[in-house]
Amino acid sequence: MHTASTHKVDPIDLEHRLLEESNGRSFFALYTSRGYKNSHTSYALLFAWSAQRVFGADELALGALEGGWRFGYTGYEMRHRFESLDRGNPALGDWPEALFFEPEVVGTLSWDGELSVTDFTGDRSTQIIQDLLQPASPPEGPTALDFKPVETKAEYLSAVEHLKAHIQRGDIYEVNYCTAFKAEVGALHSPALFEKMASRTQAPFSAYLKLDQHELLCTSPERYFSKKGQRILSQPIKGTNRRVSNNQAAMASLKESEKERAENVMIVDLVRNDLSRVATKGSVQVSELYGTYAFKNVNQLISTVEANITANTGFWELFGATFPMGSMTGAPKVSAMQLAERYEKTAREIYSGTVGYTTPEGDADFNVVIRSVAINRNTGVATTHVGGAITILSDPQQEYEECLLKAESMFDSAR
Repeated sequence: MHTASTHKVDPIDLEHRLLEESNGRSFFALYTSRGYKNSHTSYALLFAWSAQRVFGADELALGALEGGWRFGYTGYEMRHRFESLDRGNPALGDWPEALFFEPEVVGTLSWDGELSVTDFTGDRSTQIIQDLLQPASPPEGPTALDFKPVETKAEYLSAVEHLKAHIQRGDIYEVNYCTAFKAEVGALHSPALFEKMASRTQAPFSAYLKLDQHELLCTSPERYFSKKGQRILSQPIKGTNRRVSNNQAAMASLKESEKERAENVMIVDLVRNDLSRVATKGSVQVSELYGTYAFKNVNQLISTVEANITANTGFWELFGATFPMGSMTGAPKVSAMQLAERYEKTAREIYSGTVGYTTPEGDADFNVVIRSVAINRNTGVATTHVGGAITILSDPQQEYEECLLKAESMFDSAR
């Protein structure tokens, strides 16, 4: 193992070089904050490539995420490992439930511009840094994807009406209903598409992931959880509107919306309950409620829930207590997932799951997979999903328009 470092590296220049570096590699991970700094994010940018070992869901259950650098994802369908739920909807992308790799090379970029690279299988760290400091341009290549919806607008509106009827009857309080779009991949240059998506959104939990034939281009604004020592933090998003020129008024409208606040607080309560299953007594707290944040194209209502977890709690136990994240299910969680499955037309697969990493020290950071394009090179299929929280106050037409707003950055980038 060999480590080298250097200072004053520009994150966007480095990101462009890393996207070049991803070409031809079977296993590659890039996580970037796109300059959106917050006190809970350890790195401005993090990357890894080449697999020493690869782990699926079975290995995760046996503790594969403990004790080292691991990069990858768990998909929404891994919920079947923790709850007795029906499987019924067809999968469009043929994604495994989960896939992580232990890398040969790991690099981090600190917030003050220090680039550090570790080569776990040799002594090339210094040479890798020299290579990464070479001039780079934004990746170029074909980015067009012709996404087609898997359900009509009328089908979407009908499903929302049915779900509202379940809420009226008291079956659930809230449900996250998702719809999907599908495209043929063709001669797609994924790094160029990711760069366009990331530039349009500047989302703080963006990720480009290559795992053999599977690629994920993710521009997520939402954190599932971060773990530092025994402290865990979750930041669910519920509440969205468009960023406009007079954005202070738009942000105030979002924060004052009875519907959006109701959605948000229900999920906060669910996250508090989930974390209490692994937290020390009395340690769960809501450190921010209804935080209003402006991103490049949307405003979001974000709350923060924190806790101290009990000693010897492993990552599999954390997932078992909290997965899938409440913002992508609804409340009560199991009933909401059952009803979403009944009315949705396709399996979510990696969408509504999480992409992230664990460290040798036992720390971790995981996002929520939204605002993403998922690609299977073997089948030539690309998918993107969008969704939103349905409550008794939901207007089906407005929910449909919110879905299109969330999909805008993917559709515009893929034109």
